[in-house]
Amino acid sequence: MPQDFWGRIVYILQERGPAYLDGAKNTMVIALISTFIGCIIGFAVGIVQTIPVSKKDNIVKRALLWVVRLILNIYVEVFRGTPMMVQAMFIFFGSSAVFNINMSMWFAAFFIVSINTGAYMAETVRGGILSIDPGQTEGAKAIGMTHVQTMLYVILPQALRNIMPQIGNNLIINIKDTCVLSVIGIVEMFYAAKSVAGALYTYFESFTIAMVIYFILTFACSRLLRLWEKKMDGSDNYDLATTDTLAHTSGLYSYTAKKEEDE
Repeated sequence: MPQDFWGRIVYILQERGPAYLDGAKNTMVIALISTFIGCIIGFAVGIVQTIPVSKKDNIVKRALLWVVRLILNIYVEVFRGTPMMVQAMFIFFGSSAVFNINMSMWFAAFFIVSINTGAYMAETVRGGILSIDPGQTEGAKAIGMTHVQTMLYVILPQALRNIMPQIGNNLIINIKDTCVLSVIGIVEMFYAAKSVAGALYTYFESFTIAMVIYFILTFACSRLLRLWEKKMDGSDNYDLATTDTLAHTSGLYSYTAKKEEDE
């Protein structure tokens, strides 16, 4: 074992590099898949929470929505108000002890991170939907759209762009927070680093490598998500489209030119 710091870093990478790569791979797989599933859960919960209800609606509909929203609110508050590590222990070991449900470690990992992400995304989606100008909904209803059509074609596309930064933030949080899954035996980045440190007695060096790898993963994801957000914004210049051949609209509106004039 080399005596200098950098020498020990190189030695660890040479001897235990594959362990770190496996841990990084498992971390990314859990984070990506669970964030995707969590977003689906969040969109479903957020949409249900924003379904309009009035006194003119059928009493059965109002009662059913009240019950469903109560259950969803309890789910959101519980999973936002408790640590993921406690949730992992409670679900993985509790389900076996109380309900005799023997989950595999991997199923439990995806399940725990997904429902935790879903709870946070539910509030994000609800806020994103409510942030859209009510005039958008009124205009959609004025042309005969149903609530479902309004959500699918008018509200959600705009809300999705507004909440994209939070989706990316949740992904980065999940990359880091998968370390809590080591308590149920998942071999992710933290577990791999802890194993290397315990085997070689190089705690500072081993966790330095882990910290650098975590940073690389989160930084790369944040840059890719920024590019995706920019792509969703579309072009800076727009040409108005019309079916009226007498109206020449090409070049009628230029965002860049207008911006330069304002400056």
